[in-house]
Amino acid sequence: MGQKKKESLNFIEQLIERDVKEGKFIKIQTRFPPEPNGYLHIGHAKSICLNFGLAQKYGGECNLRFDDTNPEKEETEYVNSIKEDIRWLGFDWGPSAYYTSDYFERLYQFAVRLIEKGSAYVDELSAVEFNKLKGSPTEPGKESPFRNRPIEENIKIFEAMRLGAFQDGERVLRAKIDMSSPNMHLRDPILYRIKHLAHHRTGSKWCIYPTYDFAHGQSDSIEQITHSLCTLEFEVHRPLYDWLIQQLEIYPSKQTEFARLNLSYTIVSKRSLRELVEGHYVAGWDDPRMPTISGIRRRGFTAKSIRKFTEIIGVARRNGITDVALLEHSVREDLNKTAHRIFGIMDPIKLIITNWPLDYQEVMMAENNPEDKTSGTRELPFTRELFIDRSDFLEDPPSPKKWFRLGPDREVRLKKGYIIKCTGFKKSENGEVVEIYAEYDPNTKSGQDMSGKKVKGTLGWVSAPNAVSAEIRMYDRLFLTENLDKIEDDFKTHLNPDSLTINNKAVLEPSVRHAQVGDQFQFERIGYFRVDEDSHYGKLIFNRTLALRDGWNKRNN
Repeated sequence: MGQKKKESLNFIEQLIERDVKEGKFIKIQTRFPPEPNGYLHIGHAKSICLNFGLAQKYGGECNLRFDDTNPEKEETEYVNSIKEDIRWLGFDWGPSAYYTSDYFERLYQFAVRLIEKGSAYVDELSAVEFNKLKGSPTEPGKESPFRNRPIEENIKIFEAMRLGAFQDGERVLRAKIDMSSPNMHLRDPILYRIKHLAHHRTGSKWCIYPTYDFAHGQSDSIEQITHSLCTLEFEVHRPLYDWLIQQLEIYPSKQTEFARLNLSYTIVSKRSLRELVEGHYVAGWDDPRMPTISGIRRRGFTAKSIRKFTEIIGVARRNGITDVALLEHSVREDLNKTAHRIFGIMDPIKLIITNWPLDYQEVMMAENNPEDKTSGTRELPFTRELFIDRSDFLEDPPSPKKWFRLGPDREVRLKKGYIIKCTGFKKSENGEVVEIYAEYDPNTKSGQDMSGKKVKGTLGWVSAPNAVSAEIRMYDRLFLTENLDKIEDDFKTHLNPDSLTINNKAVLEPSVRHAQVGDQFQFERIGYFRVDEDSHYGKLIFNRTLALRDGWNKRNN
């Protein structure tokens, strides 16, 4: 027997295993800290899978902590959506979620401690005035005239800030670090600012709120997070993270950065996604064209495929761009194993089997999913009048070597049914073919064919009397441009005008008549589809998840 292949560890796993080996931690503790100011997107899914996955792998825990330090755009709706997304991905944060707002009093006391140490001061300069003093990465800044205010005075003013004595922007609390540091984040950054806004959890109790840079590390420390994992844009913030923990002499959580997920043809900026929603370029945060977790869930992407995708792309130290086709491949691979097959006719034209008895119906049997032998079978009623797709018939087809579908005097098999031969067709006054006529060979029933006939073409079909009408929403990629990080103009000018087309002509086989919201199917030869939440009694609405294979590059080259 060959040796078992050794597992390849990413750099974060190597760090954790080294820490465990050296006995630095009794238990691994990670956290996922979203700001509840919008819906999570596919980039967050990578972070969720990483943080919760590492905790599972090493027998630790992962906290869900809402970074709710800016009441301006934070809402309970976003809190609930985030919880739903994490559960859908298959992860659990335990008996309760955490909130930075739970720590507001402790964070305030931490700030007072910094003032008492002479490591923080209240500044009266406006943002514009301070920026004039701040300097540049190559030029040292100048100190604020309020930087050396007496400690006792700073404490009194900071308390007055808390009590609401000042208007927004009139005072801020700054860390006193180094106005000549080459790292601009260490040039006396803001720790607290005044915002007279009600908070979604604390109401009007507070009118001063900590900045992310202050609340992040201290909240990690309060929860004794062993490995605080952030994307690379926070690398320059790490010296401040460490400085604050050292100054406060609290539990030394450790920040480590990894590359964020950037997908081709995709925007992963919450600010930009909000702009799409508020500008009505999409139907909402859960629009199936959106890269939000709720959007891709509604479109039909599966949680298993997302987890598999994040496993495939791994964890890198440098930013790059991942081909969205890899994500779509993961989705197709999963749906191919799980989605039931059905016949769906997108552009139906009536096919009349002229030698079939008028009122006779025969039931054909078909596998629900040939990849899953436990999926069972379904019934397909075969009748005199059927629907096939208009694209499967040509009045004047090319040679049989180039056209395997239906045409005058051509034979094809109706899948799971009989071989038929076209005997004629009918046109409307404007010259459009409206009916096709054919005869079936009773000796060619699928599974019982002893005729010896060989045909290359096989068509899907639906019994006309039993057909189920449906609205089909054909979704495609939201953007036409591959790398949206490199554009210099308004990202909205790169939107795909054909990202949604609606088909109200489609007919489906009767097995879907009682399909439920969330059910997923493969329409044979067409693609994967999911029953949408907008469906209601008497009307089924399907979202196209993906075509059977990626034809995007061929279409756009």
